[in-house]
This record gives sequence, structure tokens and C-alpha cells, in this order.
Amino acid sequence: MTNAIVLMHVQPTAINVVAQKLVAIDGISEVHSVGGRYDLVAIIRAKDNEDLATIVTEKMLLIQGITGTETLISYRVISSYDLESTFSLGSERP
Repeated sequence: MTNAIVLMHVQPTAINVVAQKLVAIDGISEVHSVGGRYDLVAIIRAKDNEDLATIVTEKMLLIQGITGTETLISYRVISSYDLESTFSLGSERP
């Protein structure tokens, strides 16, 4: 699994619409509306680098209102819960 955080500048009147469109993209697990230098933060959990590239450079580019981005690639996820087991719920085959 490849994880990334995308920090976004968004037109102020489009923040809610952009957030809803982003969270509808397969692979974007969360979108946070934040204060500070950025307007939105998207958490991406992709199967590999190719999938991540498609999400960031193809699917996100189609959304009107995003005026700038900075993508941070995650080398390792340190968490108090097991992400793999969380995202694999219901995927076991008998």
C-alpha cells in the first residue's frame, strides 16, 4: 500500500464542493477542512505508486476549484491502530 497526504489551496467558495468530489474518488480515504496555510488535506491510500499517480495527476486534476497542491509521500505509517486490518474488513474469502 502507498500512502500520501495532499495539501491543497482551494477557491474559498468551492471548498465544500471540492471536498465532496475528492472524497468520492476511490483511494481517497479522508478529506479534512483545515485552518492555516492550506484549505483542504486529502489522505490517499493507494495500492501502489501507479495507482497513486493516477489519483493525483489524473482524477484530482479534473476537479475545478483546486488552485494549488503539495503532495507528501508517506514512507511509513505509525499508528495506534492497524490500517491493513481496518481496510481489509469483509475482504476475506471463505
